Amino acid sequence: MRRVLQDFIVREWLLLASLVGVVATSFYRGAFPLYTPKDVEPIFLLFALFVVVKGIENSNLLLKTATVLERGALLPAKLVIITFLLSMVVTIDVSLVTMLPIVLSLNVRQRENLAILVALTAHVGAALTPFGTPQNLFIYSFYDVDTLRFIETIAPFSIGMLLFFLVVSFFMKATKETSFRRKKRPVEKPMALSYLVLLGIVVLCVLRLLPVGTAVLALVFVLFFDRRSLKVDYGLLLTFLAFLGLTANIKEMIGGMIHHPGHIFILSASMSQFISNVPTTLLLNRFTGEWEALLWGTNVGGFGSLVAALANLITYKLYVAYGDRQRVGIFAKKFVVAGYVAFFVGFLIHFVCYDYLYGDFERLIVFLFQT
Repeated sequence: MRRVLQDFIVREWLLLASLVGVVATSFYRGAFPLYTPKDVEPIFLLFALFVVVKGIENSNLLLKTATVLERGALLPAKLVIITFLLSMVVTIDVSLVTMLPIVLSLNVRQRENLAILVALTAHVGAALTPFGTPQNLFIYSFYDVDTLRFIETIAPFSIGMLLFFLVVSFFMKATKETSFRRKKRPVEKPMALSYLVLLGIVVLCVLRLLPVGTAVLALVFVLFFDRRSLKVDYGLLLTFLAFLGLTANIKEMIGGMIHHPGHIFILSASMSQFISNVPTTLLLNRFTGEWEALLWGTNVGGFGSLVAALANLITYKLYVAYGDRQRVGIFAKKFVVAGYVAFFVGFLIHFVCYDYLYGDFERLIVFLFQT
């Protein structure tokens, strides 16, 4: 019993820390956070995505996809390009839930490093579109930004980081793991096709092209035809729910303490490291009209700590589910270190593009001296 409890604490420390944080901040505030249906929607859609991807895994389509990707050269570069394009179209969460299980099924020794590269690339691909990340969608809607202007503003970040990750990919090796023995299993074509259709439906729900409730079709299908696919990471879903409550409490606690909108880029990028980039966006938008700086700050701020973006939590928990559980701690450290390297590269790109973004180079000099 003691060993089981220890294993649970090691495996679900993030959930336990989030729950402790919610309780502590709720007592400090004197009130527990209230969840609205809109708050729960992303978690419901994520649950549907997890179930569908689990079904695709059960149909052996993931293994087949991994086998196809392994053929030929330049595997890391191929993964970067595929992830970048995919996250542009289907949002960061969908691309991570789709790509990371495939990467962690590859017959190569560098699966951990490739998973980190893919996770970081998903950030910059999704940043390029108004709907790619939750903070993008909020800024796009709240400030009523023209679509072309939005893309032009964030394009230097996305394209610059893509080029950086491509350069990194050319220095990465993807050597076959001789000790890795993958069982050859035929793809269950009817099941795979059914889940691909369901994946398309859930993605359309994420993009708001179908009502959110339509995603329940995936759950109905699983209940009647493939209950194995209900074996997903419920701890991650509970972690998200707790984390949303924690960030809502923090927002209420510090919202009245901010009086000056200056240095919005550094402030939003830094705050994202502690309360995540989506709550940072919701907190700072009322204090500034500098949507360009807020957009850059929250997207650059998505790199770094495990809590800097919900996508980072997804990455961590997907590794727990599909990777080597004996190396979870090592993976987390490597992921955070790589994230902070990307964080500082993003900072550099921002200042290189300062005149392009704000049209006043003198403002950069004043900014640097004030900082």
